[in-house]
Amino acid sequence: MPPPCQRCAATRLINLDTAQRIGVFSGCVVGSAIGVLRATATTPSLSLATARFPLAKLPAAMIGAVTGGQSGVRVTSSLFAQWLPAGTGTPWLCLACGHTFRQSDPPLTAAH
Repeated sequence: MPPPCQRCAATRLINLDTAQRIGVFSGCVVGSAIGVLRATATTPSLSLATARFPLAKLPAAMIGAVTGGQSGVRVTSSLFAQWLPAGTGTPWLCLACGHTFRQSDPPLTAAH
C-alpha cells in the first residue's frame, strides 16, 4: 500500500523502483526490435542461393538486437536517473501532482 503524497495527500502513487525495472526491460525489448529491423533492412543484397535461406540474416539480426537492447537500457536508465529523488528509501511518484519523494524504509526488527 503506497503512502499518501507528502505534497497533496493523494493516494495514487507509483513505486519508481518497480517502474524503473519495467521501463528498463521495455527499453531493452523495444531497442532490440529496432536493432533487428535496422540490421536486417540494411543488409546488402545476398546472392540468390543465400537469399532463400532466412537464417542468412541471423548474425546481423543478433548483433542488431544486442546493440539496440543496450541502447534502450542506457536511454531508459538515464531517464529514470533524472526522475529519482536523492536519498535512501523507496521512491514514489504522485500521479496527481507529479511530486517525487522517498519514504524511508522501516528498520529491521531483531530476530528472537
